[in-house]
Amino acid sequence: MTEPLVITRVTHSCHLIQFGDLTVLTDPWFSQKLFYHPGEPVAFQPETLPHLDAVVISHEHYDHCDLGAFRRYRDKDVPLLVAGPVVGPARKAGFTNVRALEPWQSARVGDLTIAAAPGKHGCYEVTYVLSAGGRRVYFAGDTLLVPELRTLTDRYGPLDVALLPVNGLHIRMAGNKQVVMNAEEAAELTAVLRPKLAVPQHYAFTGGPIGDRLFLKSDKDPARFVEAARRLVPDVPVTVINPGEPLTVSP
Repeated sequence: MTEPLVITRVTHSCHLIQFGDLTVLTDPWFSQKLFYHPGEPVAFQPETLPHLDAVVISHEHYDHCDLGAFRRYRDKDVPLLVAGPVVGPARKAGFTNVRALEPWQSARVGDLTIAAAPGKHGCYEVTYVLSAGGRRVYFAGDTLLVPELRTLTDRYGPLDVALLPVNGLHIRMAGNKQVVMNAEEAAELTAVLRPKLAVPQHYAFTGGPIGDRLFLKSDKDPARFVEAARRLVPDVPVTVINPGEPLTVSP
């Protein structure tokens, strides 16, 4: 029997993904600091989150691993499946059930399967395929487009949803180095994976007027991904989710 699938954007790359009665939180981010601003509302705080069955964290950057705020979540025994460098900080923040997954490793949390896939970013990153109740979601953190991601459906089967970063972030002070896939690359991956639904993430983020001018360069308009996907793979629908608005995904 296929379970209902509901995705609620918290902000940035932080989502609540509900497979029936199971809820997964991705890349927690609830606060802001100098040069790190969500650029959009934050729909929940740790104290207002629903019960979580698992949390996945793709890498250690603050806008994906806000443990200083997330430590306020009431259940410190919630299973955290994380990139290796996150294990120490997560335990230091008081979480007791923390496990690192390397690419192509997987773990079971009750009826939920969490499979790690490769990623490439400005630091070590893994991405995740989440499966439960006959539904499957790919969560891409803020990775670049790397060849291994083209094999995901061969390994894990068809996807209901692909949550893909689209802002093409460049670091000006590192020779304008690109560290996140852009809208065109995300659309290219969509054309390969052919999920039932593609959802952009990681686009509203801003370093503020000074940070964007001196340090960062990115595309903050998800419509570019919508247009690119429509051109490259017109039969795969794309939905932009506003923070706090649940999206029910049809079977």
